[in-house]
Amino acid sequence: MKRKSQSAKPSASTRPLTSLIEQACLVGKDAAYNLRDYLENSSNMAFVAVKDCEKELDRMERRVDEQIPAAITGVSEAEARELLACLKFSIDLERIGDLTWSVMQHLQGLTPRLLPDDSRDMITMAGILERMLVTVHQGFVQRDPGSAEAVMKTDGEMDRTCRQIFDRHLASRDGRRREYSTTLLLMAQAFERAGDHAKNLGEELIHLVEGRSVRHEPKRPKRTAG
Repeated sequence: MKRKSQSAKPSASTRPLTSLIEQACLVGKDAAYNLRDYLENSSNMAFVAVKDCEKELDRMERRVDEQIPAAITGVSEAEARELLACLKFSIDLERIGDLTWSVMQHLQGLTPRLLPDDSRDMITMAGILERMLVTVHQGFVQRDPGSAEAVMKTDGEMDRTCRQIFDRHLASRDGRRREYSTTLLLMAQAFERAGDHAKNLGEELIHLVEGRSVRHEPKRPKRTAG
């Protein structure tokens, strides 16, 4: 049984900005998709696409920032929550654009090229980020808290893959690979941070739909055996 949403579909006064955020989610997803494509195929078109996505997300974030003050004047409480969600979404999506572009720039200067284990894990992380953003987009369009919870759970996969890379490279004693390992760790950290921003989007979606903040909910105590 689906939980009832407290947030109706966007009104006429919020629709321009919610439409912009829907588009921004897709641009973020495209950045992750093209980064994965570059990791798999070294495609020059994918390189350009990630750069373009980063610039487009910057432009979208500025548009939201410019339009919010006028849009939020004289609206209802529900509409104000919708507009504030748009502002928070735009900030996190802009950061995701920056982080995917950062990974791409590190890849460009990486010597030697990615080793097989590292390539596998980087492709996995790009795929996880892409999946998170697809789910965020669906959840935002449909006002579905279930999508938000799926995104928040998926962030654990990103964290585990990041730790796997850190464990492998911090354990290495090969001094000749020190610069390579440092670059890999920076890339893994950028992916993990992008995953954190995607998780923020899931948390904000729950706040929009259900009116509750999961960030400030008390953690449940662990059960003890006996």
